[in-house]
Amino acid sequence: MNGTRTALITGGSAGLGRASALALAERGWEVIVTGRRVEPLDRVAARAHTVTALPGDVTDPGHRERIAVEIAARGRLDLLLNNASALGPSPMPSLAEYPEDALAQVFATDVLAPLALIAALIEHVRDAGGTVINISSDAAVEAYAGWGGYGAAKAALDHASAVLAVEEPGLAVYAFDPGDMRTEMHQAAFPGEDISDRPDPETVVPALLSLLDTSPPSGRYRAADLAVAANPGVSS
Repeated sequence: MNGTRTALITGGSAGLGRASALALAERGWEVIVTGRRVEPLDRVAARAHTVTALPGDVTDPGHRERIAVEIAARGRLDLLLNNASALGPSPMPSLAEYPEDALAQVFATDVLAPLALIAALIEHVRDAGGTVINISSDAAVEAYAGWGGYGAAKAALDHASAVLAVEEPGLAVYAFDPGDMRTEMHQAAFPGEDISDRPDPETVVPALLSLLDTSPPSGRYRAADLAVAANPGVSS
């Protein structure tokens, strides 16, 4: 096994995925970013020579197989960051009005694809004594009108993360809630509204990196709490 740490980041073409990929590359990691949009993904890879773009849809079993082949060729996987998410229709419908096919797509992207990637890549993560981070949301634990589809999917992913942590005590398994961010997906959740007051995804990356640096017990962590822990003099 080569000594360079390797990460796979889904949804790596924008937002937190892109910011995390570039931050890890700065630390000398080999980073594979995957996502459906080819040109934005290639732009991320162009910014760091240790970032490799692997375009595709994580809900596609064929693409997941290509990812597994790429990881096997690298010989190790220190971090699996399941960041790709589907919000659902915009404007966001109530649960009673939610189209079944749209809800199925949200669960396919936000729950089934991460679990399938974990199953496909877990041996490589085990070999590296690595980390699995599944991106969560406050909508997984709070009831917001219109957020039922996305929130239910993230709640399912949270619970799956907790079960994985019990089943894989040798790994660090985290559900990570980044909080509100100024991203395309968050804008889609609030069509026509000004979300410029939300923080950039880059401001969340230090909290995510602190999970890797400090390796606390597996569990669910909020970026806001990790930021407070890193700066105990800051009041919440």
